[in-house]
Amino acid sequence: MTRSHAYHPDRLLPAEPGVRDIARRLLAHVEDLPIISPHGHLDPAMFVDDEPFPDPTALLISPDHYLTRVLHSAGVELADLGVGGHDCVPREAWRIFCSRFDLYAGTASGYWLEQEFAQVFGIDPERLTADNADEVYDELATILAQPDFRPRALAERFGLEVLATTDDPLDDLAAHRALAEDPSFTSRVLPTFRPDAYTKMYKPEFADNVTRLIDSAGDGKSGYEGYLQAMRNRRQYFIDHGATSSDHGTHDAGSTPLSDAEAQALLDKGLRGDATRAEALAFEANMTYRFAEMAQDDGLVMTLHPGVYRNHSTSTFQKYGADVGHDIPFRMEYTEGLQPLLSSFGENPDFHFVLFTIDETTFSREIAPLAGYYPSVYAGAPWWFIDEIDAMNRFRAATTGTTGFSRYSGFIDDTRAYCSIPARHNTSRRVEAGYLARLVAEHRLSEERAADVIVDLIDASPRRVFKL
Repeated sequence: MTRSHAYHPDRLLPAEPGVRDIARRLLAHVEDLPIISPHGHLDPAMFVDDEPFPDPTALLISPDHYLTRVLHSAGVELADLGVGGHDCVPREAWRIFCSRFDLYAGTASGYWLEQEFAQVFGIDPERLTADNADEVYDELATILAQPDFRPRALAERFGLEVLATTDDPLDDLAAHRALAEDPSFTSRVLPTFRPDAYTKMYKPEFADNVTRLIDSAGDGKSGYEGYLQAMRNRRQYFIDHGATSSDHGTHDAGSTPLSDAEAQALLDKGLRGDATRAEALAFEANMTYRFAEMAQDDGLVMTLHPGVYRNHSTSTFQKYGADVGHDIPFRMEYTEGLQPLLSSFGENPDFHFVLFTIDETTFSREIAPLAGYYPSVYAGAPWWFIDEIDAMNRFRAATTGTTGFSRYSGFIDDTRAYCSIPARHNTSRRVEAGYLARLVAEHRLSEERAADVIVDLIDASPRRVFKL
């Protein structure tokens, strides 16, 4: 059997021999640097409990909507993959996955999967076929039972220096506290303040969430005043537990502020459940502005990733819930929407505002010009559907001419799939090495300068931008 290309030392590097040689030298500066992961979706309790992963399906398939959505597009029922808490037969789900592994050819998910199997588990991806499914499943199950494949041991092996999670504002952060107080665990696992469930009045749980928030953290105040005070208090609670950033998955990039009276009137409507869609979006835009205002005082980095039609499939949402792969991008606009916020806060270099997009047309048209002017704004890494090799190159080509390299967030893996983290960060490092090598080969940059740049992109940028 042919050994997989996942083992090739020059994977993703430029094909032209001279440029590839330069890329190899640049990659050597960063390939073994520690991983800084300032945004992701892992459960911190996994590191507290440090239990063996239950089975290959639970670790590699069920929680990873990058994988399950591809299988679903080919007619596989999500329930058969254990999605959304549905029980499945792990071995049967694994057989489905292996029998359709060819679906991932050419995809970013396929590349990461091959890297995971080859580099993390020592299993040649060429073996992932229907005929070998049971054999590979049993081999993986044996591997996962070993002590050096538990969450903490893998964190050390991956070189995971910083890992940020995304957390509900009312989370007690007990797992984060336990990890911070444990001298035997050296990775930093930081919470991230994610208030979306408390700002979107078009969600059915909005009223209950806001009532709980004000009652528990509003300092006895009521209404909009208590709501804002509760947000401030919970942000400070997160900071006290190590948080350096807040994360905001807004519908769009609107940031027009409302007066207190206008906001109170809309909040009342939201709590009654009779706010219109337009009113809900106006309140969300106001809160985008208010969170930036709060960041001036408490120093949390603010990340914004709008432009996603959440839970696009009504039937899927009813059966499986959110975050199972049926969020779909739509066209975005940033320049007008963020003008109120940036006019007030954009000139403050201590306010770090990271803009993500999954609309590539905004890279050169809006994201780069905004980051190339405002001291507060940073261009977020290609994210979600454009977190893949070719889109990373398009991002670099579209933004660098305007912003240079200094206005970059650093790579963001945004993952729920723990074992994909080293593969995805290595992908970023190889893409950056290839891009910089081309600049050197074209005599647009010296190799010495390119070596400094790649270390900054991979290591210093995320530390600087996310205040680590």
